Amino acid sequence: MIIDLPHSEISYHKNFWSEKEATLLLEKLKSEIQWQQKTITLFGKTHLEPRLTAWYGDEGKIYTYSNSTMFPHKWNKTLITIKNRIENIIGIEFNSVLLNYYRHGKDSMGWHSDNEPELGKNPVIASASFGGERRFLLKPRDKNQSQRKEIILRHGSLLIMAGETQHYWLHQIPKTSKPVSERINLTFRWIK
Repeated sequence: MIIDLPHSEISYHKNFWSEKEATLLLEKLKSEIQWQQKTITLFGKTHLEPRLTAWYGDEGKIYTYSNSTMFPHKWNKTLITIKNRIENIIGIEFNSVLLNYYRHGKDSMGWHSDNEPELGKNPVIASASFGGERRFLLKPRDKNQSQRKEIILRHGSLLIMAGETQHYWLHQIPKTSKPVSERINLTFRWIK
């Protein structure tokens, strides 16, 4: 499904993996990934990130966001399996992945765009979701524009953002007080 927003190339594939495949991958990711809870500095204050993270990729593919630098762990078999499936279907290669583990509804990701210099001018971000459904919100960077979009990221889904999306749009996973199951999200990228 194509998400129709100006100055963007966004597509959503809600059943990219079957329920059985997605559940198996979720369990493997929970146990095999070297999860950590990093600190980030926002507006001069240091906080624990409201989620667990991990960075995997090719050797030397270092990633920095929110004044935090991540050095890649080596790919494991599960990540290679997920990466190969995405690459074979969409025809784009990735050399790194940022993983986020949302343990409950209080875990979140604030408004941001994936526009760090090492991602290049118009990065392609392939975002795979496993576990509980969460709201994915998009809003324009231009505060004079009012159009917004909400997508429910399902277990086993794939969201792709490409083109000028990161120049014109911000996105987030908001906190929720509703009961939600744990969720793991993988955002595959190409680091220059």
